[in-house]
Amino acid sequence: MELPGTIRKRLGDFSRTVFTEQNRTQLSPEEQAKFLGHDSDVVSSLPLQMSLFFNLCFFPLWWVCEVVMLHLKYPVLPDYYKFILITVLIIMTLIEAIRLYLGYAGNLQEKVPELAGFWLLSLLLQFPLVLFQLFNEAILIQPLERGVHIVLALFLLTQAVSGFVTLRAMVRHSESHFHLRQFDGLQDLRP
Repeated sequence: MELPGTIRKRLGDFSRTVFTEQNRTQLSPEEQAKFLGHDSDVVSSLPLQMSLFFNLCFFPLWWVCEVVMLHLKYPVLPDYYKFILITVLIIMTLIEAIRLYLGYAGNLQEKVPELAGFWLLSLLLQFPLVLFQLFNEAILIQPLERGVHIVLALFLLTQAVSGFVTLRAMVRHSESHFHLRQFDGLQDLRP
């Protein structure tokens, strides 16, 4: 399953804007030699992949704990917190499924737009929702909830940092590959 073309292009443009150095126009001779000698460099990240795998295994446990704790404290919550917590649970479940898919596809297949989408969903949506559930005492946080939210927050922090490093490396790799292809094209034009 591929991302739609417009979303893929926008995420690619975003990641090139954020993760490249604008003043870098040419590769050093060492980088050129390294790139030409190893055309099939692997840029995906093992720490990111391990974190995604363990997060994927942990997510069903987190979801069951959330549903059980919500069921237990539902009668004593104010009506607006009942609505908020059910909405947050549904949104977090959907975001987590999409986020993990994009993380896997972006990292293993070395697709920059998918990894950029994963990184943005992690930082802009999932992490604030976890912090809301971790620190808002008005929702009657139970010890089990606190524990699973801390673990999920640690996964998100780990994935945000390793995702940033991986995304930056992928963008640099594709940028250098692009520059070298331009250079090779110029060499082919010479008589």
